[in-house]
Amino acid sequence: MLRAAALLAVVSLGTVSVSNETLTVSAAISLTDVMDALGRAYSTAGGGRLKFNFGASNVLARQILSGAPVDVFMSADEAQMDLVADAGMVEVGSRTGLVQNQLAVVTRSDSTAPLPSAAALAGPEIRRIAIGDPAAVPAGVYAKEYLQRIGLWSAVQQKLVPAASVRGALAAVANAAADAGIVYATDVRRTRGVRLAFVVGEADAPRIVYPACVVRTSTRKAAARKFLEFLASANAAQIFREHGFLPVARSR
Repeated sequence: MLRAAALLAVVSLGTVSVSNETLTVSAAISLTDVMDALGRAYSTAGGGRLKFNFGASNVLARQILSGAPVDVFMSADEAQMDLVADAGMVEVGSRTGLVQNQLAVVTRSDSTAPLPSAAALAGPEIRRIAIGDPAAVPAGVYAKEYLQRIGLWSAVQQKLVPAASVRGALAAVANAAADAGIVYATDVRRTRGVRLAFVVGEADAPRIVYPACVVRTSTRKAAARKFLEFLASANAAQIFREHGFLPVARSR
């Protein structure tokens, strides 16, 4: 499927000229797998070389604000993009919402603790719950919002094991440092040692949107805009879907 998408990209981007420029793309760590696939498709289509810098969105935002040479920023939430925008570091007219994600609750693959619903997180079988740091990491912010919405935040707060990124939270579950975790649904399918308990239903879920922009200090703005155009194409949308990401919907 991914190879077919890459071939389709060649057809649709046949007019893209090969560039000797290498774009630096700072992207949320939860985008690692899909961006690797998109990068291959983009290069195959003659779109030029890409250098990815993956990390927690809050860390990437701080890097940009500190003057790191970044051409494209892809955040896991609007808040970190807002910080960059408020500092005047977003190129005018370049900000766009790319895709959406969902929260999921996971346990270790060998766990025997029943976890049919969120209420079980407050039970005695679940002693530690890994999430991204709710004070900074988007996945943790989303997890906190979810737990507050369903009235469980106070009941589970002492059990929380904050991680520096969503991948860190997944690793904590896989390595038995936590009994359960609240992470992105897209990460579960490619992580060994964890088992999906359930995907958070739409009624309780925070809206998870990944925005992207050209960084104002980029010296490769034309190439950066071309890459964002590719990410908004039908062929890129197909690759996003294959990795579990959803198209951006209107706010509820």
